[in-house]
Amino acid sequence: MRHVAVLLLLVLTSGPVRADDAARGRARAAIERQIEAFRRNDAAAAYAEAAPQIRNLFPSAETFIAMVAKGYAPVLRPRSYRFETARETAEDEIAQGVSLQDEAGFDWMALYTLQRQADGEWRITGCQLKKAPGEAI
Repeated sequence: MRHVAVLLLLVLTSGPVRADDAARGRARAAIERQIEAFRRNDAAAAYAEAAPQIRNLFPSAETFIAMVAKGYAPVLRPRSYRFETARETAEDEIAQGVSLQDEAGFDWMALYTLQRQADGEWRITGCQLKKAPGEAI
């Protein structure tokens, strides 16, 4: 967990952003589509936003949703969420910070990683989740 906090801090406070505003906007849109699909219980739409390497690990929308429910429950139906800083971490890869509040009212920080696919679409390659500073659950 400490490594997640350090990574999140480094990504969100690191040097200049190389990704253009349009790329960051498309990456954010992928995250937003996935969160909104989770809220609607639309497993297929949420799964569609996952990168191929994630879909290879979880070969169906149902197994994907089960994994998210078990390990990433705060992103399933957040009361609210807000996009924070985004940084390009490699060519065609972005790390996007998201602060969110879960259904119980606890605050969390999520660090999504996304990769631009061959078709130009951004897909989610991972999400690291940690309690927001000062939250005790």
